[in-house]
Amino acid sequence: MRIAVLGGGPAGLYFAYLFKVKHPAAEVEVFEQNPAGATWGFGVVFSEQALDFLRADDPETVDAIAPRMESWKNITLNLCERTIDIDGVGFSSIGRLELLKLLQERARGAHVKLHYDTVVPSLDRFTGYDLIVAADGLNSLVRRTFEGDFGSSLSYSSNKFAWYGTTKRFETLSQTFISTELGTFNAHHYRFSPTMSTFLVECDRATWQQYDFANKTIEESKSVCEQVFAATLDGHPLISNKSVWRNFPWIWNEHWSFKNIVLIGDALHSAHFSIGSGTRLAIEDAIALVKSLDAESDIAAGLARYETERKPIVKKLIAAARTSSDWYEKFPEHMKLGMMDFAYSYITRSGRVDDDRLRKMSPSFMAQYDEAQREDGTR
Repeated sequence: MRIAVLGGGPAGLYFAYLFKVKHPAAEVEVFEQNPAGATWGFGVVFSEQALDFLRADDPETVDAIAPRMESWKNITLNLCERTIDIDGVGFSSIGRLELLKLLQERARGAHVKLHYDTVVPSLDRFTGYDLIVAADGLNSLVRRTFEGDFGSSLSYSSNKFAWYGTTKRFETLSQTFISTELGTFNAHHYRFSPTMSTFLVECDRATWQQYDFANKTIEESKSVCEQVFAATLDGHPLISNKSVWRNFPWIWNEHWSFKNIVLIGDALHSAHFSIGSGTRLAIEDAIALVKSLDAESDIAAGLARYETERKPIVKKLIAAARTSSDWYEKFPEHMKLGMMDFAYSYITRSGRVDDDRLRKMSPSFMAQYDEAQREDGTR
């Protein structure tokens, strides 16, 4: 069997590795337009649940990744110089480039052929391949080429965001909400190595317009963000890596395969960064696709099984991501709440956490919340 994987991100590399390990005789090739050492963004986050899921299917890869990860048990919220920790929310992070290097090593060790600096202008070159796996990201050539056949849809959130890094070390996954004379900002920040953190800046469209970011250079925008979050950064600079302002793109496909072509990862769907599940979904797609192909006698049946079994799971998570994103679209309004009500609104924003689960997961926070409610006479 000959398989072409388009895209050398986590989804493509992980699928190629998994399939090749299970089918050593198969010819599996990955085609990536960028150099092997190039990446966009900084750190990626995995929840404890996501790591447990991966460990159940592939403990060796988790064992390779885990020593390189930064981990914590709390989320810290900073609202206009007030701070509260929400306990029991475990996450781990790793630099995106570090993760890619580890997956590249595993793919090479399984004898996957990796082609970097390889631009694919059309799918004509893959005539004769038994399967084409489109893992070529948000701007997928494959999806755009057959968007009618995949039933593709694309829309955008109204908030603007820019993705930076910083040398400031943050002890937990943190959110900092700030009001200025011209508007409101939020920063999502967490460390992904002992000396580096992700620092994603978000604002509503009104604030973005007030600051005239549309007419500012990347460097000028970075300078403004450093000033807005000067106290949070504590003298550390922001670091840019294609850190332009953008709107989050919502990508969905009603049909996950066409002929012998199948979509996975961001080429197939997108999940808002506020729930930290983009890389998790990509890796779980790869696992599901390999399992489905192995469970059926031919490729067409395997692709059909992949969509039938995986789509309901993804839909549920995307729905939670949509609800979470809706909360962020209104975060300037939420900032008017008292600290405890704000924190409660934040942690329950996706609709996946009710009071019973929250009491088990975050007993310290809920004790503070209940006490605040009693003092306010609402309980």
